Amino acid sequence: MKWKAALFTLALAVLLGAPLDQARAGQWEIDQDHTGIYFDVRHTFVTVRGLFDDFSGTILFDPENLAAARFDFTVNVASINTNITRRDDHLRSADFFEARTYPRMTFTTKSVHHVQGDEYALEGDLAIKDVTKRITVPLRYFGMQENPLKRGQTVAGFEIDFMLDRLEYNVGSGRFYEMGVIGREVRVLIALEVLKDS
Repeated sequence: MKWKAALFTLALAVLLGAPLDQARAGQWEIDQDHTGIYFDVRHTFVTVRGLFDDFSGTILFDPENLAAARFDFTVNVASINTNITRRDDHLRSADFFEARTYPRMTFTTKSVHHVQGDEYALEGDLAIKDVTKRITVPLRYFGMQENPLKRGQTVAGFEIDFMLDRLEYNVGSGRFYEMGVIGREVRVLIALEVLKDS
């Protein structure tokens, strides 16, 4: 019966116009309860940590078919959360993200390459506000296994951890950086757990 299900999936991909290599790669569902998009930035002497509460993504990954791999994300900028409402409102304002004008940040995959062991290189276009840049970031693959909490389901884990210069994306004019209040380098961490039926 499994081969019939696989054949049906491929046929459906053709009918819907999806590339066959993507169908073979297998699409994963993001486990929203165990996935987070986090950031760290320096405030004078201490590190401020936050996250984005609202995001979505398309994950296609098979280590034997990297040509079809995708790690695409869309983030609702207004969902920024540093646990202080006044600070979050300031980050949404024209001083930083201008969330009303630029409501979304996106990452669109261009390629995924194996480096060594559990390390991969993820290349894609990162769009924040009115700036889009091609970047390459490290992707760590923790492996996959049967979900110990749900029979018949496979779980896989990844981590994307990189630094970016917020001023290169016009997230701030540089005034607060020059005052020594907020750093320009931001650490971004995407802790990703994904699921699919076995």
